[in-house]
Amino acid sequence: IRNLTLVLLSSLQSLQIAGLLPSKSGQNVLRRDLITLISAVPSPDFDFDRVRPVLESTLADKLDDALIWRHVYDAAVESTPPPRTVASSIQQTPWRHTSSFPNSSEYREFIDAVLREELGPMFVGLRGFFDAYFGAVPDLATASEAFFTECQKGRNRLFNNGWRGWPEDAKQDDVLSWLADFIDKLSAFGQARRPRATIRRPLAKPNKPIDGSIGTRKMDIGFVDDPEANKESRCHWRHILVPGELKSKPTADTTSEAWLDLGRYIREVFAAQDNRRFVLGFTICGSSMRVWLFDRLGGIASEPFDINKDGLRFVFVILGFVWMDEEQLGFDPTIISENNTRYIEIKRNGLKERIIIEERLQRARCIVGRATTCWIAHSERCPQRKLVVKDSWQNEERPEEGDFFHEASSQGVINVARYYHHETVRVRGIDDDVQGNIRRGLDITRAANYRRECPMPSSEPTSGTSRESRRSSRKRSSSQLDAPTPPGKRSCSTSPIKSTGLPNRVHRRVILDDYGKPIYKASSPLALLAALEGCIQGHESLYNKAGLLHRDISINNLLINEDQDNPSWPSFLIDLDLAIKEQREGVSGARGKTGTRAFMAIGALLGEQHSFMHDLESFFWVIFWICIHYNGPDEPRVVREFDKWNSAKMEELAKLKKGQVAHEGDFVRTAKENFTAYYLPLVPWINRLRRVVFPGGGRWEKVDEALYSQMREILRNAQKDPKVRGST
Repeated sequence: IRNLTLVLLSSLQSLQIAGLLPSKSGQNVLRRDLITLISAVPSPDFDFDRVRPVLESTLADKLDDALIWRHVYDAAVESTPPPRTVASSIQQTPWRHTSSFPNSSEYREFIDAVLREELGPMFVGLRGFFDAYFGAVPDLATASEAFFTECQKGRNRLFNNGWRGWPEDAKQDDVLSWLADFIDKLSAFGQARRPRATIRRPLAKPNKPIDGSIGTRKMDIGFVDDPEANKESRCHWRHILVPGELKSKPTADTTSEAWLDLGRYIREVFAAQDNRRFVLGFTICGSSMRVWLFDRLGGIASEPFDINKDGLRFVFVILGFVWMDEEQLGFDPTIISENNTRYIEIKRNGLKERIIIEERLQRARCIVGRATTCWIAHSERCPQRKLVVKDSWQNEERPEEGDFFHEASSQGVINVARYYHHETVRVRGIDDDVQGNIRRGLDITRAANYRRECPMPSSEPTSGTSRESRRSSRKRSSSQLDAPTPPGKRSCSTSPIKSTGLPNRVHRRVILDDYGKPIYKASSPLALLAALEGCIQGHESLYNKAGLLHRDISINNLLINEDQDNPSWPSFLIDLDLAIKEQREGVSGARGKTGTRAFMAIGALLGEQHSFMHDLESFFWVIFWICIHYNGPDEPRVVREFDKWNSAKMEELAKLKKGQVAHEGDFVRTAKENFTAYYLPLVPWINRLRRVVFPGGGRWEKVDEALYSQMREILRNAQKDPKVRGST
């Protein structure tokens, strides 16, 4: 059936009408949605129920074109998200995050290991958790007691030393059915007590994938924002408010089982909801329940409680989920919706200004890290002037990215996005950060599984830490990761930190005056070459005029502008979040593995101090990657051999890259075999870039600023090649 599906979908996307019918996303055509769907079919997790109606309607004795295309829309548009911005526009720090998967179908075998490392140690057993997140819900304690009291009355009481009807063996399907019915009863009670409150409804879908994932993702149970939803309703991740994970055994209350499974759902919720600051969730293992909070530092959880022994606490939690308002559920109150328009308010040059959000450009698919979201926007005062709003959670230890953009603009740097405004987001009158505003003072050093003698984990590497110390800091035994966490058992991660102890991330926004599209969307090979040349020129200008080293050259941080009506640079760099002030004596003092994995220089993968030479090598890997993964601006593809670059260990990836460039004949053969037909004319020119970036087929031994001009000259000459121009 997999082969039949691939043949059918490929045939449908090649039809002329697929290029004419609009995508329901409103941003492209149906063909683009079909291409994305095709790339997901080879995944072992692919759910064939979503394409079964297409197969059946095309194999019917009497064909109905309208019905066929309606089913195609259902499969390709509703079940498949808009094509992901490849390699999340701003790579999360540190270097190993689930957002950094370019051209990946997100096979679970790859993503689980990276998600586990991204989340790091998850701290559980935090006292005060329920007060912190449920205490502000009006009337919750009183109403919970009232409902629980009613449950204990009468002959056929609902609670009598445990909940009536609770499955003794706690099998998933039985528990799901019981929970769905119980939550329905509690929701009805909640609605009667607070008729005007927005009521959250339960959704139980253990064997049905939730729409909106790149890979297939199934969630056991959760709460959604549709008051009319029932346990069988079809749903998208953008509607999930509180995801839940069920396990039949109490011993599954571990990192490798329930916790990581819930983390997968949380990642999808964050990716689908661009105004989410944090996400609450829950796990039930046997009859033991925990409530979780995930934010941009990771996951923390309450103490466990047995729902059959502490029935009142169970009612309190479930009714809390039913009644919570949007801010209590983790939505950003500074993004205001009014008359189908979203906006933020800033104070610029001493005056208040309303910035209207038009559309989302990109949302990083991760939990931990900067979690960057970018929107196209405009000032209410000047609608014709397009702006880009970048919203992210910066490491508290890092310089403000907005300051770097301001400095670059004031120094006359070319081909780098120009500065408009930057600020720290304030919620309820205080700076928005994880430790204070989101975790509300909960101290993870008091978690049941925290080891006091271990240093706190850092949210990203610092410049003075050796590669050896970082490598050793990541080692933890499997028993430490997987064992249940009784009181007294503590786990940790030993990464460099600020002297103050707890890591922190601060919510910041940068507004820029230039906008474009990622360089891989260039309209022709000729346009790609010209854009790359301009971006290298921008990097050199940033380095020489502002003394800034970019350190995250990737396919989504290089933008192209081919719109004659757009006053932005023809091509330019974005994202200075990982930039540093360069020490001009040779390489910088910033040691650490920094950047987007697939495009990191070999030396950077091995932990060398970062130099402009590493960034120039990253430009090479960017164009190499594009030539393999794009058969034109609207035809991305997944190549399994290179998909491994997203999950390989750093040292292993360095060896893979060395092998690609060491021998000219091998490199040319690999390029001819793997470059798409669209970019095949670039093979000799990419090989010439290889010669100057890797002299003699090896890594460079000394820094040489002449490499800037050498690379630009090769790109200029390539633009004159008749074979390249003929492919335009």
